[in-house]
Amino acid sequence: MTLTDKFSELASRGEKALVCFFTAGDQPLADLPRIVALLEESGADAIEIGIPFSDPFGEGPTIQFSSQRALENGATVSKILAAIAECKASIPLITMGYYNPVLRAGLAEYAKQSREAGCTGTIISDLIPDEADEWDAASSAAGMETIYLCAPTSTSARIEEVARRSTGFVYAVSRTGVTGAESAVPPEVKDLVARVRALTSKPVCVGFGISKPEHVRMVCSVADGAVVGSALVKCLHEHWGTEEGEAKVSALISELKAATA
Repeated sequence: MTLTDKFSELASRGEKALVCFFTAGDQPLADLPRIVALLEESGADAIEIGIPFSDPFGEGPTIQFSSQRALENGATVSKILAAIAECKASIPLITMGYYNPVLRAGLAEYAKQSREAGCTGTIISDLIPDEADEWDAASSAAGMETIYLCAPTSTSARIEEVARRSTGFVYAVSRTGVTGAESAVPPEVKDLVARVRALTSKPVCVGFGISKPEHVRMVCSVADGAVVGSALVKCLHEHWGTEEGEAKVSALISELKAATA
């Protein structure tokens, strides 16, 4: 199922999306299919699978440390895609990372292998639309969707370009700075979502700092979905590996999904 299909399905039911992020390889890669299955069973509507990178400059400490642990565990792009290929998900799976690993793999090859592994979309955090012609061509040729990001500081021209090029949803960054769980979501995010909606009819999801049900509820009052990353990465790091731990991960996702209603 593509992101476009998922958002159409959710809209037909009057639902908003919960998009979950975790870093591949922070837990054993052999567990990745089980993590994906648990997230889907618990209510995730789409899953961003993080590709670890040595310099994830857009991330806060939680995801930075998870990326470093994954690299130390021997995670590579090819191993991660092989693990994703073992998943039996019926929701969209999206790889999320930085341009360097994609460039090293080769744009066309990365897109092709991602699609063959079962991914439907890609987020490359540090690839700006102005420099994305080659990637867009490779992504489109492989039948992949690409999501671009806009921020509160983005100009109307940049938001329009992001919206034009995004083919899954438009990722609205809730605040300037790096990722990380926060105590509150800036109310200005409502203004950003309104600016995006004025320029496109494509779905808009809000990420960065979304960690609690009340955050998800606020975001989903104006956007089509919420992206939760650091809170899930932290929960997996602290609790994955036991039946009780899996139950805590499941409870977190269920609570967050319930807040999308």
